[in-house]
Amino acid sequence: MKPISLATMTVEQLIDRFAEIGIAQDQALFYDEHAKFIRLYGQMDAVDEELRARGRDARVALLDLYTHPNIQVRLKAAVRTLGVAPVEARRIIQEIKASEWMPQALDAGMTLRGLDDGTFKPD
Repeated sequence: MKPISLATMTVEQLIDRFAEIGIAQDQALFYDEHAKFIRLYGQMDAVDEELRARGRDARVALLDLYTHPNIQVRLKAAVRTLGVAPVEARRIIQEIKASEWMPQALDAGMTLRGLDDGTFKPD
């Protein structure tokens, strides 16, 4: 498979790629494919880094994913935007925790705990 050049993608394409990765992460979690999830996590990091390199407006574009039908996509978009939209992102994370949909609700709860006790500092 040919590597994807994130630098040549538009912000919209990067947001779509982020969502695709989130959906694939959800499937990897469901099927207990840990190695695949780790690879996908690295890919999501790369997309996030590219968005960060393009400035605040590019990162804010991830807020469009707050209403995505996939809970993993919503969770990861919210976590990755805590630094630029803390109130809105926290609301999404709280909703996911309250949903009790596992394992995302557990991840959301741990994120909230880290925010509250200061061990997680969004940037």
